[in-house]
Amino acid sequence: MAGTYTPVALPFTVAGEKEDLLTLLADQRALFKVTVRGITEEQARTRTTVSDLTLGGLVKHLALGERNTLEELRERDETAEFDMSEAEHAYDLTDGETLAGWLDEYDRAAAELDEYVAEVGGLDELIPQPTAPWQPEREWWTIRKMMLHKLRETAHHSGHADIIREALDGQSTMGALFTMPDA
Repeated sequence: MAGTYTPVALPFTVAGEKEDLLTLLADQRALFKVTVRGITEEQARTRTTVSDLTLGGLVKHLALGERNTLEELRERDETAEFDMSEAEHAYDLTDGETLAGWLDEYDRAAAELDEYVAEVGGLDELIPQPTAPWQPEREWWTIRKMMLHKLRETAHHSGHADIIREALDGQSTMGALFTMPDA
């Protein structure tokens, strides 16, 4: 598919809307990873803006989001509730956690989610969403909507990461694309 910023090759064959969604999401994930490329563990934990967000925290949050989306698709739990205690450190690298470890988890979770979506029959299947303080009534989303939400969430946090990285050492994601190693 043309129109990506990074070289994207899906590890499976899909066509049409699935190919578009999975390719654009893979591209956005790759752009996010360009933003965090080459940082140290210390830099991954460094706040560079008035926000509490850090690059490492964003990697962890996106990895957890990939994993949670996959669980929602697989389990289809009509009684699921978001556990707010799990969110307490969702944006923090805690003791014993590493940037490399969360980048690996991000890659694993994204690959598993993409494979699931590639193999599922269609994108119109309705999946129950967990209730949460920001979504107190049960909603049913199509797989399409879930994947579009994942694309939006990844792009949203990629913007955060780009600002944090620029404040850290002046690197911008788009500038780094010119020095990106071959994938």
